[in-house]
Amino acid sequence: MSGLQLTREQLEERLLALHQASLQLVQEISLETLLERIASVACEQAGARYAAVGVIGPDGELQSFIPVGMSEEELARMAHPPRGLGLIGALMHSQQPIRVADISSDPRSVGFPPNHPPMSSFLGVPIRHAGRHIGQIYLTDKIDAPEFTPEDQLLIEMLAAYAAVAITNARMYQELIQRDRILTRRNENLALLNELASTLATSADIDQIVDKALTQVLDYLQIEVGEVYLRMENSRTLKLVLHRGHQAKSLFARDQYQLGEGVIGRVAKNNQPHIISLSDTGTADLHADVLMGEFHQIACLPINGRQGVLGVLCVASCHPRPLDEMEVQFLATIGSWVGTAIENVRLNLQGRRLAVLEERERIGMDLHDGIIQSIYAVGLTLEHARLLVKEDPQGMLQRIEQAISDLNSTIRDIRAYILDLRPRQLRNENLMQGIRRLIQEFRANTLLTVNLQGSDEEMAVLGEAQAVALFHICQEALANIAKHARARTVNITLWLSAERALMEINDDGRGFDLEKMQMTIGHGLSNMHTRARNAGGDVEITSEPGNGTTILAWVPIRNEE
Repeated sequence: MSGLQLTREQLEERLLALHQASLQLVQEISLETLLERIASVACEQAGARYAAVGVIGPDGELQSFIPVGMSEEELARMAHPPRGLGLIGALMHSQQPIRVADISSDPRSVGFPPNHPPMSSFLGVPIRHAGRHIGQIYLTDKIDAPEFTPEDQLLIEMLAAYAAVAITNARMYQELIQRDRILTRRNENLALLNELASTLATSADIDQIVDKALTQVLDYLQIEVGEVYLRMENSRTLKLVLHRGHQAKSLFARDQYQLGEGVIGRVAKNNQPHIISLSDTGTADLHADVLMGEFHQIACLPINGRQGVLGVLCVASCHPRPLDEMEVQFLATIGSWVGTAIENVRLNLQGRRLAVLEERERIGMDLHDGIIQSIYAVGLTLEHARLLVKEDPQGMLQRIEQAISDLNSTIRDIRAYILDLRPRQLRNENLMQGIRRLIQEFRANTLLTVNLQGSDEEMAVLGEAQAVALFHICQEALANIAKHARARTVNITLWLSAERALMEINDDGRGFDLEKMQMTIGHGLSNMHTRARNAGGDVEITSEPGNGTTILAWVPIRNEE
């Protein structure tokens, strides 16, 4: 054995070579490349025919096994790589190196996998970092000697110390890269969610919401097919409302399911995502064209609102890689956002329907208590006149004249309702032109005197939203005057200050008590305040019984930036 021992100079030379090789190792950031280089350096330093590096995973089992020294053909012939048994397994559970002259003679050996090349001598050194066993270096078949020497073991132990640092650094770098990828994906997801939220917030139509959401999801995730089932209001039925991306009309066999029926119905009932792999059994619920296609996976996720499940979002991918957990969570979030948007639209529609019903009820009450009663009174007057035909012709004429006057008054009331109910907009005209049109119609229906003061040129600087707001406020004010004021004259004045456009509408009618009116404020006055505030301004109303009413409205000249 003395002939195999190294001289001091040889050992120093090998140590220097090991040090230089190890410095290169700690600069490597690819874990797989690093493990292969560690094995190659070990082979070179110890003079081994074969070497390998094994890395232990979080579960304590052999996670990676990187060999060097064998050809690709030899590796291909092997049934499987070592699985952490025999001497390899013993080293995994040992803190000390293992060095044997003949593998087959060691009682811990369990042989080699089928078609594994024969090996004799063995040297195994654990790789430890911060007191943890993270891997090991294996060497077999010393080339120029029957077995590995203590000097070989010393060198490989030193290499294992360098390898521990290098492997830890590479793992940390990979973790940083993975975290960066996750963070990037989350930022991209948040960006899309923000874009989608802005899109959905401006959509007042359910079909538009579903279409925009599905289009953005398919484009972002690069998924080929998607569709949406929505639950009909006040029903257990889920109906296909949108399908994109495949010749089949739907992914599933039917376009309508009951709650709890089929995959769609179960997802809605259980409020849980369901992932379908096309390689699994139990896909009879799918469309025949889908089964014959190239799809690998279909994901179905509930569309949730505040009151429960509103539908199901389905996506189908031809990519062999399954959707990961982050993608499924992202789709679930999309489903919740779409559900909230749909619910908001439905609540808005419901509120509008309720407002229409309330307005109809109000109009019905006004007609019944006002106009119908007036017509009934005219009928009584005419009946009385009929009885006076022979006895008092002069009285009959007075009754007929009274009936005509009452009918004219009723006609004006009806016209006032028409004036209030018919929608008006500024169309191809400026504010002053629009107000002049309102005044012309108002005069024809009420026979009142209306005076208008204001400059077309001054008012032309108003923004569109501000001009429309003042137009509608004027419309509401004239309608209220026609119905309630019993006025003879109306004055309308418009002017500009430094930052505002102002409009004053004054009538000489009967006025009203502001404190009492605030307790039962009507649609007209409420609408005036709402329109002015929406345009950035406000309305001030002054009135008292017997002294008429003044409405002062103002808005900013332009939209606030």
